Amino acid sequence: MNETFAAIRNSGDVGALLALFEEDACLLVDASGSGFAGKAAIAGELERLARMPGTMTSTNTFCVEHGDLALLRADFAIVNEEGFTLYSGSTAEIVRRQTDGTWLYVIDHAGASRYGT
Repeated sequence: MNETFAAIRNSGDVGALLALFEEDACLLVDASGSGFAGKAAIAGELERLARMPGTMTSTNTFCVEHGDLALLRADFAIVNEEGFTLYSGSTAEIVRRQTDGTWLYVIDHAGASRYGT
């Protein structure tokens, strides 16, 4: 999921990013606990992310699957053309297997992020 998310983000296709989320998903973007609920609210934040300069990489550090749910953790970075890390951090997500076998984000918490490391 996380590698796919980064690849789509790098393409700038906000619609494809949004398609990775369930209709009533929750996106948390900082440690405050506030976030965005539902695709309509999430769309604006994904648009902002897609417009950020740099190339994103994301690597899963673990996946714990239980039935149709999975808990993921990933480390990510957005790096500019000179190789300077603009933004990096760790994420935690809960994804659900859909009836067609694909996985979609239910909760995406990117709140452990940090700038310019």
